[in-house]
Amino acid sequence: MAKLMKSDVVNSIVEQTGLSKKDANAAVDAMGATIIEALSNGDSVGLIGFGTFEPKNRPARTGRNPQTGEPLEIPAKTVPVFKAGKKLRDATA
Repeated sequence: MAKLMKSDVVNSIVEQTGLSKKDANAAVDAMGATIIEALSNGDSVGLIGFGTFEPKNRPARTGRNPQTGEPLEIPAKTVPVFKAGKKLRDATA
């Protein structure tokens, strides 16, 4: 299984749309920035057929230090989650 890098995605956009490499790179950067901004504001981002990015609250919990076994408090935090849309799920099945 290959791992696509940002440059691979940009090159694919260039081939599919005819945009310049500079414009395709700017579009990828703008999409990432938009998703990050929305998640940091507590909003979700839905791309129909692809999926939804949303923030999820993870509550505080008690964990263990694997070296010493000592209990330690893990603070609450908000993490981004992605839920694949039907089209994406069907394409990867």
